[in-house]
Amino acid sequence: MKLFSWNVNGIRAVLRKDMFGPFVATEKPDVLCLQETKAQPHEAVVDLPDYEEYWNSADKKGYSGTGILTKTKPLTVQRGLPAEILAKYDMSTDGYGDPNAEGRVLMAEFEKFFLVTVYTPNAKDDLSRIPLRRDHWDPAFLEYCQLLEKSKPVVFCGDLNVAHTELDLANPKPNMGKKGFTLEERAGFQAFLDAGYIDTFRIFTQGNGHYTWWSQMGGARARNVGWRIDYFLVSSGLRDKVTAAEIHASVMGSDHCPISLTLDL
Repeated sequence: MKLFSWNVNGIRAVLRKDMFGPFVATEKPDVLCLQETKAQPHEAVVDLPDYEEYWNSADKKGYSGTGILTKTKPLTVQRGLPAEILAKYDMSTDGYGDPNAEGRVLMAEFEKFFLVTVYTPNAKDDLSRIPLRRDHWDPAFLEYCQLLEKSKPVVFCGDLNVAHTELDLANPKPNMGKKGFTLEERAGFQAFLDAGYIDTFRIFTQGNGHYTWWSQMGGARARNVGWRIDYFLVSSGLRDKVTAAEIHASVMGSDHCPISLTLDL
């Protein structure tokens, strides 16, 4: 089973560039998870008859949003975090608006695992959303995955908006303490690993030079001056089922590239 994840930075934009259909035709994913779709469901017309489509759109039009395209119909689908977690981690006071109204989490349940795609809030240049990330979003999302895991293993993927270690970005020293590479954000990612989830790319590939996002300025992508901020993580019980985890840096159409996970179930 081959799963893909891609922050498309606007599904309508990548469709206009005529890069989405060829990508799907070439890779033939069993499931494709999307982030930053920036579209309401009726606007995200991908015209893929072999796939079921599920969308979680932001209340604000043209912003955020997630999607799942799957050849296998899920047993259940859930949009957003459940009520009990929302009540525990109140995020409604965030000055940028409630992130739970931004279509950031979408879950599809399959026979042998839960699949969750997530578009984690950006900490902002002035780090004003660090309290949200540290005290609310990151622990809430981890608790949600652990809640699902009580029933069956979990695969979660998406743009987590953090480079975990110095190996996950081209220029760690000048970016130390800046958004995406603060101690708080990195600790939030480490909490997933401490809870037993596995960063699947690191099963197969070590070292630096492997990135999923590049600034659109200064020819960063051509020079491979990037960040690895898109991930597939799995429950420890799925570790032996993971046969490949890849970054598809040659696929254009967004400032992020797709990543993939292959499971032998």
